[in-house]
Amino acid sequence: MQRNYNHTKICIVEKIIDETPTVRTLVFSDDVMSSALPGQFAMVWIPGVNELPMSVMISQESGKAAFTVRRHGSASTGLFNLQMGQQIGVRGPYGNSFNLKQGKLLLVAGGTGLVPMMRLLTFVKPSDNVTVLIGAKSKNEVFFEDLANNLLKNNTHSVIVTTDDGTYGEKGFVTNMVEKLVNENHFDGVYTCGPEIMMYKTVQLAHSKGLFVQASLERMMKCGVGICGSCCIGEDLVCRDGTVFDGEHLMSNKEFGHFHRNKAGILENY
Repeated sequence: MQRNYNHTKICIVEKIIDETPTVRTLVFSDDVMSSALPGQFAMVWIPGVNELPMSVMISQESGKAAFTVRRHGSASTGLFNLQMGQQIGVRGPYGNSFNLKQGKLLLVAGGTGLVPMMRLLTFVKPSDNVTVLIGAKSKNEVFFEDLANNLLKNNTHSVIVTTDDGTYGEKGFVTNMVEKLVNENHFDGVYTCGPEIMMYKTVQLAHSKGLFVQASLERMMKCGVGICGSCCIGEDLVCRDGTVFDGEHLMSNKEFGHFHRNKAGILENY
């Protein structure tokens, strides 16, 4: 029987990987989620807590997927605090995916925005020349650097880490490195996910150079299926029309990079 993606499937947390003091990856078995496309997301139910949207992390094991969560609000903290053997509810995957070009590619990620970037790396061709930029606040918040290098071991590639405080890699914001690279190179595709201000600057820089660029947006999502309208950005619903949007479309959206909506749906400045 074909699975109804809108029905919640109960999964067991089988493995937990501590990535940083505040970031943890929870692995579970699910054939559907294991084959999610880069940019797609799931709605994850934490029993007795809440439901929240999560990008689907890759697993090195067949038939398994994962969620990489940073402890922040009540729902993400509830997910972070789960132990092996406990249950989560999963529905989806929802949303569209990145349009992966071939050639010279630039991937820019910050925080758990690395999750769709790691899945995107599993789709690159061996002939692609790939640069991955990882932005973090400090050394103890850097993760997935080794994984990115491993996924690209058959490619000409570089993985560059930037930290705001300079405790690891290049000092400064990751967008400073984006500016340097797009000024010095032509990229066939630029892809980004992370804090919206970071994505806005990345899209703006790439678009100004005439480069193909896409961003995977994060917004308040209560339903995941386009009913509640909580995730709207301008006329778009991130859950239904995204999460991935082209740079040209985003640069015409007056909310992108400037405004977001709180839990009550009120428009607020970043």
